[in-house]
Amino acid sequence: MWIEGKVIERQDWSDKLFSLKIKVDIGDFIAGQFIKLSQLIGDKRIGRAYSLVNPPGTDYIEILAVAVDDGQLSPNLQALSAGDVIDVATKATGFMTLDELPKDDNKGEHLWFLATGTAVGPFISMMATDEPWQSYQQLVLVYGVREISDLAYLPQLREFEAKYPQQFKLVLSVTREPFEGALSCRIPDGLNNGDIEAKAGIKLSAKESQVMICGNPGMITDAQQFLKQRGLAKNLRRAPGQITVEKYW
Repeated sequence: MWIEGKVIERQDWSDKLFSLKIKVDIGDFIAGQFIKLSQLIGDKRIGRAYSLVNPPGTDYIEILAVAVDDGQLSPNLQALSAGDVIDVATKATGFMTLDELPKDDNKGEHLWFLATGTAVGPFISMMATDEPWQSYQQLVLVYGVREISDLAYLPQLREFEAKYPQQFKLVLSVTREPFEGALSCRIPDGLNNGDIEAKAGIKLSAKESQVMICGNPGMITDAQQFLKQRGLAKNLRRAPGQITVEKYW
């Protein structure tokens, strides 16, 4: 179930927010899936799931995490440096992938990603593949954080803006300090007052929108409530809709 991976790089975004690149072969996976990392601590194995930030086809995995003060694993992960080892599950899993979205007439032309904090990771993995750019006319990432230093992977997101200037809309929201060009609201509030749609220049609709939501439970609940009021429904295999969700705790 576990194989040994070797850390090849650590990126510290802030005092608690960090990324790890780990050299390991987990086989094929789909952008948006997650992997478990694990350590034996004393006589107990502690494992936690982390979304993969890297796209399929790389010879490493990359995860984005927050070191929680009383966490059983995350502080140990943050202490890892290049050359250290960590146990990695042999296979990625998860269903928040583009494969699970409706196709053909039910697809719509606008793909929205709503993310808070570290939940931006799986969306970066998806955007690093060709699929969303080839499948949708417009792609919107709404990325909400508390502080500017929490905006992990902002340089990469700016690269997407430069590469797809007409197709990609990046809507940032930083709630605890001003940041040029960003909103300063919770994502549900920005949906309810219209600021997010205005910033994106696109309206959310059941006909044209697919919305993938990943982050804290409060944001997910409130965002879904707004979307359902707009006529969007949860996407189920037996009944294709427009809302796909993954909670981060």
